[in-house]
Amino acid sequence: MNQERLMQVLLAPQISEKATWVAEKNEQVIFRVVSDATKPEIKAAVELLFKVQVESVQVSTVKGKQKRFGRSMGRRKNWKKAFVSLKPGQEINFAEGGAV
Repeated sequence: MNQERLMQVLLAPQISEKATWVAEKNEQVIFRVVSDATKPEIKAAVELLFKVQVESVQVSTVKGKQKRFGRSMGRRKNWKKAFVSLKPGQEINFAEGGAV
């Protein structure tokens, strides 16, 4: 896989109450990813950027919400999120900016 492409696959970590709960319970990390990213690309990107070993990747598409803009209705874009399961003993610490 192209290393330039892998650097653009991950957009941001999804940090929320639910994401923190999932991280503690299932040893998973949630990332917001490019909408055309594949599971092997996401796995390779996480391993490249954070120097950790990935066990599996689950992907879901989040549908954009309907929103009003004045009189007219609009729609936010759909986006994709990836649930990355790390191998036992692996951890990503975003507070310190990298792998631990």
